[in-house]
Amino acid sequence: MTLSTQFMTMLAMVGMGSCFGAALDTYNRFLKRTKRKSWIVFCNDVFFWLLQGLSIFYVLFLVNKGELRFYIFIALLCGFAAYQSLLKGAYLRLLEIVISMIISIYRFFVRVFQILIYKPIYSLILFLISLTIMLGKGLLALAQGIYKVLLFLLRVLLKPLEWIGMLIWYILPKGIKKILEKLYNNGAGLFYRIKNTLIKRISNWKKKE
Repeated sequence: MTLSTQFMTMLAMVGMGSCFGAALDTYNRFLKRTKRKSWIVFCNDVFFWLLQGLSIFYVLFLVNKGELRFYIFIALLCGFAAYQSLLKGAYLRLLEIVISMIISIYRFFVRVFQILIYKPIYSLILFLISLTIMLGKGLLALAQGIYKVLLFLLRVLLKPLEWIGMLIWYILPKGIKKILEKLYNNGAGLFYRIKNTLIKRISNWKKKE
């Protein structure tokens, strides 16, 4: 391995150490260990360390074809220490600013969606429902009015027939009245007997089931 390759490897590993420190702080910022279950934290930790190890090895492979040397670990520690002492405070402030900006942009787009899309569609649906209910009530009231008018007209038209019937009834001789009353009573009795028979048969049929 040439001196230039070794120098580039050390610079790359110092940079990866600093990147690892930033990644660790970012990971802890979003993980919130105290609010997570232990098995979720364990799985996330395993995935994080695997990802960091693969990233470091990938950079090392690009720089010196993946050759490991003792000074590589020293360079990683130096980069991590440099981040902790010089860059951590500034990075955490920058991270919070970026998070706040992303949250503000997200809330802005949600607000725009509610104002331009959600609320107009919701208001239109409410208007259509209210219009349908109002039209239904109007049609029902119209139908009830027409029914009352027709019923009134029917009563008016049938009233003369009722008077004529009553007049004819008073004019009829008593013998014919008795015959008609007898026929009416016989018909009514026959109707009630048929009705009672049907009710009994239906009751027996239900009991058999």
